[in-house]
Amino acid sequence: MVEHMPVLRPELDRIPAYRPGRSAAAAGGPVWKLSSNENPFPPLPGVLERAVAAASSLNRYPDLACTGLVAELAERLGVPREHIATGTGSVGVTQQLLQATAGPGDEVLFAWRSFEAYPVLTRIAGARPVHIPLAAGEAHDLDAMAAAVTDRTRLVFVCNPNNPTGTLVRGPELERFLDRVPRDVLVVLDEAYLEFVRADEFPDGVRLYRDRPNVCVLRTFSKAYGLAGLRVGYAVAHPPVAEALRRTAVPFGVTQLAQEAAVASLRAGDAMRERVASLVAERERVHAALLDQGWPVPPSHANFVWLRTDGRTEEFARRCEDEGVLVRAFAGEGVRVTVAEPAANDRFLHAAEVFRKGEAAVSRSPGPPSAA
Repeated sequence: MVEHMPVLRPELDRIPAYRPGRSAAAAGGPVWKLSSNENPFPPLPGVLERAVAAASSLNRYPDLACTGLVAELAERLGVPREHIATGTGSVGVTQQLLQATAGPGDEVLFAWRSFEAYPVLTRIAGARPVHIPLAAGEAHDLDAMAAAVTDRTRLVFVCNPNNPTGTLVRGPELERFLDRVPRDVLVVLDEAYLEFVRADEFPDGVRLYRDRPNVCVLRTFSKAYGLAGLRVGYAVAHPPVAEALRRTAVPFGVTQLAQEAAVASLRAGDAMRERVASLVAERERVHAALLDQGWPVPPSHANFVWLRTDGRTEEFARRCEDEGVLVRAFAGEGVRVTVAEPAANDRFLHAAEVFRKGEAAVSRSPGPPSAA
């Protein structure tokens, strides 16, 4: 008897699955998880109480329009409510953006390496991802990106700061790039890590979008606000784009718990900024220590650091795991390491130092004697 199976899209065979950072449970034993850019702090003051209160209505659907959250964001950002669209984290909003703009035959442009979800979600939408290699210093090559725009380009992602390298696109160069992109191509400024930036020339996407209808700003509550487990993000865009995002959103995708927790998190802004400041201080300490060890680490403007380990990436990740630290390895390229509690950072720095000393010892070891 021949067993027939449902017919699935053949394109799915070419789509790599999104790989989350390994969990501590998967590793076994006591470990520090520095592989997912999670915030190490518990929920901000008042957040847990508001979320627990919202849990009493779990038998009801959430507010489809996220009315309270949208109103809070609109007031704080100084934008009209109809310019805000929400989704299940920045990844969810990214998928909505792709569904609204790109399909078979279209192209989606982004730097590479950048956020791992971009090519995955682009292929799910049926479009073609266009990878533009990073320039020297692990930064966006905006000239190359502008030159790669074609009449098939529908969407351009600029991840700023860039995940996983932590590098920054500064204001003047971003504005020159936006001036070169055709007005019928949507440019998404992915600012998932903006709260960790301390550079003077960081371009505020909300300022840039105001007089540029083809610019959309993407933000999340998963990082600085510590709500990664609740999945809530949002976009700021002009009405045609924002309305398209609402049309492509999963109905009731942002739970009431997530909405209430996000509002409470916004109202705990002082505590959030205090926590972020402590993580930024740790980031600078980790960066300086890695430089002292001899690692060529680019300055990071996010809550992680990037080490270029090339062909020894998997070996380095195993060395870290042996020391009880999980890092995010990108085979053949490098590792991204989340900045967390000082004890976790110290454990990672020890692993990096041991590995670096091992590299130095190998390079100094004499080769085999030459034949007489």
